Amino acid sequence: MVGFKKDVITIDLGGTNLRVALVRGNKIINYKKRKTPKQKHNLIIALFDSISSLMTKNVRAIGIASPGPLENGIIKNPPNLPLQNFNLKEKVKKVFNKKTVVENDASCVALAEMKLGCKKKNFIVLTLGTGIGGGIIINGELYKGSGYAGELGHIILDKGKDFEAIWKKNRGLVKKYFGKKLLIKDLLKKKDKKVKRILNKISKCLGEGIASLINIFDPEIVILSGGVKETGNKFLNMIKKETKKYVALPRMPEIEWTKLEHPGILGASLLVK
Repeated sequence: MVGFKKDVITIDLGGTNLRVALVRGNKIINYKKRKTPKQKHNLIIALFDSISSLMTKNVRAIGIASPGPLENGIIKNPPNLPLQNFNLKEKVKKVFNKKTVVENDASCVALAEMKLGCKKKNFIVLTLGTGIGGGIIINGELYKGSGYAGELGHIILDKGKDFEAIWKKNRGLVKKYFGKKLLIKDLLKKKDKKVKRILNKISKCLGEGIASLINIFDPEIVILSGGVKETGNKFLNMIKKETKKYVALPRMPEIEWTKLEHPGILGASLLVK
């Protein structure tokens, strides 16, 4: 899985951004990012254009990190993409005539962490972006259950509402208050009391969700990935403080931002054996 002689094109298909890269071994040779189109037709065109722009005769395969739920390369009903029951693997393989592997995006981050990042044998990954994704590594293996395991953003936290829904709702308070979207890193710079309450709600949501997962899995470490990583230690410490309130185990594991720059992209390249 490590040290390919030929190139691999990898795609990180997110609800907000579409990332594509040419990877050789474990190094990104070329990288491109664009906004993810909201319409199915436009998204498929953008995806194929992105792959074509990096395709060379040395490319041996295509690895795709995609939101789930997934089954045999088919995207079932992703909450943040217009690709319901879409056979992503078959479509890409047919167009480019290359071996194509599709895996849950957060599971790809987990693979990258296991091989190139934290290198632990028992840990969980949470990707914090448009939604919340999850990856689970148990005894050095990606845990898939009967095929769909890893939808950690859909654990129920409050009155029938899941982790992801509460995450989205609390982030939505920012737009409601300011009339526009603001990143969490921008909120951290403000002294407004209302902003502080919003940040407390967001960190409480993350604390409850992460603590619930810690109580279930007792991981060595919890790795957080996604654009929120830009908030740095200040927000991370808020998350840790809230998480500690709800952990029932005698030991609380470390909670860290991923140290990998493009873990989804790197993980997708590791899918190709």
